[in-house]
Order: sequence, then C-alpha cells, then structure tokens
Amino acid sequence: MSIVLDASVWVSAAIPGDRHHEVTRSWLAEVSSRETLVTPALGLLEAAGAVARRTGSAALARQIVRAIEQLPNVVIVIPDAELWTLAMETAAGRALRGADALYVALAQALGMPLATWDDDQHRRVGARIRTVTPA
Repeated sequence: MSIVLDASVWVSAAIPGDRHHEVTRSWLAEVSSRETLVTPALGLLEAAGAVARRTGSAALARQIVRAIEQLPNVVIVIPDAELWTLAMETAAGRALRGADALYVALAQALGMPLATWDDDQHRRVGARIRTVTPA
C-alpha cells in the first residue's frame, strides 16, 4: 500500500521543536516499514523552505531534503500536465492553496490517502480522497 505525504509531515518529523515531532516520527517509522511514501517534487521544495525558515539553517534544510530523497521507500512524483490540471481544478473547486491542491490531486489521481497536518486539506477535500493525521 502507498500513501501521499504532505510537506507538513516531513517538516514535523525533521524539527525537534515541532509540536507534532515525536508522534510524527513514530508514525513515519511504523508506516514506512510497510508502505511506499509518495510526495510531489514540490513537497521537497516546501520542506526545504519550511525547515530553513523555522530553524534558520539552510544546511539543515538541504540535509533533510537529501535524506528524504535517499529513503528507499519514497517515490517523488514530478507532476505532468494532467496532474497540474487536476490540481488547478482542485484549487478552484475546493478553495485550496495551490501547493495544497497538488497534494490532494496527486492522492486522488493515484487513489491513495493523504497524510497531512494541514487543517485546510482535512476540511476542504470532501469525499474526493481520504486524509489521515500522522498519529
């Protein structure tokens, strides 16, 4: 089985001071032992920016992205025109921010649940996909 991960999950796992850090790390350890973790390439960009902003360390941000890229059970998806179109329709139809809509569209296109700490994604996706909180 596979699951799409929002950048909020990667960021929470990476930053010890994050309020969800411990539960996210435990959840990731369990889930990654039995599932493929899928994220759009944009997720790495978002994770890098968030880690750098919250820690003040560009080096740590780069290190986190390299670590994600090297995980054997992680699939990084580069969106094609069809996925971008679905994301645009999702953003407009659900009033989601662009990046959030991309995660939802990817999960929908692949028929996978979306793991996220983002309340907007949980509230606004409707019956389109199943969202889970990494807990």
